[in-house]
Amino acid sequence: MALTYDQITGITQKYFMPKIRDNIFSSNSLMDRIKKGKMYKSYDGGTTIMVPVEYATTTAAGWYDDMDALNVSDNPVITAAEFNMKQIYANIVISRKDELRNSGKAQMIDFVKTKMANAKKTIADTMGTALYNAGSTTDAIIGLRAAVLASGTYGGIARASNSWWNGQVDSSTTSLTLAALRSLNGDCTVGNGKPTVHLTTQDQFDTFYNLLTPVQRFSDSKTADAGFQNLLLEGKPVIVDSHVPSGYWFMINEEFLKLNYHTKENFRFEAFKQPINQNAKYAKIYWAGALTVSNCRMNGVFTSLT
Repeated sequence: MALTYDQITGITQKYFMPKIRDNIFSSNSLMDRIKKGKMYKSYDGGTTIMVPVEYATTTAAGWYDDMDALNVSDNPVITAAEFNMKQIYANIVISRKDELRNSGKAQMIDFVKTKMANAKKTIADTMGTALYNAGSTTDAIIGLRAAVLASGTYGGIARASNSWWNGQVDSSTTSLTLAALRSLNGDCTVGNGKPTVHLTTQDQFDTFYNLLTPVQRFSDSKTADAGFQNLLLEGKPVIVDSHVPSGYWFMINEEFLKLNYHTKENFRFEAFKQPINQNAKYAKIYWAGALTVSNCRMNGVFTSLT
């Protein structure tokens, strides 16, 4: 009777896949927050991902007295942003020659573990970069440089005729100051809603550190416990993300941020197969989904810091 798994497939699927998913999220500060902040959302199908967007208030409202006639007219207040599913994969190849040279149970586990770790790091780095994609990498998820913008089209909605869909963009500030930070943070604030995390480069983080006096250098313990260095700006963590482009500082309200993944393609492991013309085995890891922001105006970005 044929066995369900050969020795490589069995070892890889049973022992390494759960760790791969966890390690991908914990290797990037934004992805770590997405997972822990419950912004990682599943969906099970559809040609596109539709995100409802509330963009206006009803006109049928106001003060009245006694028997005054009330306005019962209707006006549009809701639309939807539309996002295409994007796909990513990582390949794992083990040649028969390497398999033979690493024969023996302990050596085989170490070899597979190394190959899986490499695939994990590749996907983590590629997805981490795509979270800030400006749309120039067309096959990748549309990232924050497209979401937090005041021009172009995002989610199928043209900003030129829908200013309510604009992000708060500061492209003129080149030298980081506390006044500039407070100003942009204020632009992103509506009532009690304000940015919940700041993401920037190591250089800008260092500049921010030097702007603070020693008694102002507080950090968020939860973020620090996750292994990410941070400071606080108006009570919210400022975190270094190595994938943030040079000169950028993002102010993100995570209430409106979602990383949507297909339930059937959530770092799915495809078992090892053997090609017909090579003495080797190969497997793949797959992911499919989209990053969506449903309220752009409550997010901000500096784009020209030096």
